[in-house]
Amino acid sequence: MMISKQLHTLQFKTKQNFEENLTCLKNLLLECESDSIVLTPEVCLTNFCYQRMEEASEFAKEATNTLLNLSNEKTIITTMIEKYKNGFYNNLKVFCNGELLHKQSKHKLFPLGNEHLHFQAGSIEEISPFEMSGIKCGAINCFELRFIELWERIKGCDLIFVPAQWAKERKDHFQTLTKALAITTQSFVMASNSANDSMGGGSGIITPFGYVTQDDLKEIISFRANFNDVAKVRKFIDIGL
Repeated sequence: MMISKQLHTLQFKTKQNFEENLTCLKNLLLECESDSIVLTPEVCLTNFCYQRMEEASEFAKEATNTLLNLSNEKTIITTMIEKYKNGFYNNLKVFCNGELLHKQSKHKLFPLGNEHLHFQAGSIEEISPFEMSGIKCGAINCFELRFIELWERIKGCDLIFVPAQWAKERKDHFQTLTKALAITTQSFVMASNSANDSMGGGSGIITPFGYVTQDDLKEIISFRANFNDVAKVRKFIDIGL
């Protein structure tokens, strides 16, 4: 059975006003057709607002309700700052059919950005495949892209999500690693990086054979994926997946 999906990876700037960011995201989502899959940059609604963590966590409740409603017609993947007990987590959340389908907390925290001083690390066990509309999916969050052992945990997935806030100084690393992830796992990879002034952009959608659709001038990057291509590549170049 052929599964074909329209994929959209977003690339936009995040402002200091959380409500404005949510409105911007809603408007972009409305431009994406029904039954599509949409990935946002990491913490796109708040940025890493270390002086406003409590506020960001409260805002995550409003954002979650909004995205749950919007996910009745499309699948939305994003990350947000949320508080659990006495700690804050960078939670990757997948909204699908009006429900929270999957959640994982960022396991590898970025020391150059002092994430380890403000966030609790999630369990590595949360980085695992999940099923969505007949598609086997996985996700890794920004800095986690650098760790091969995390690639192993989602090996065999058809589609991998990589939301990011990746600095422009290391843009080439981001583009190289996301392409390598697609080729190594023979999966479609959706990479969504922030367009903030200090960030590198470089968002794109990469096929299992390594072909890249990218455009730093666009806020929405789109590609129609035929998931039969995953099986074709794995049969053509058999590496045991």
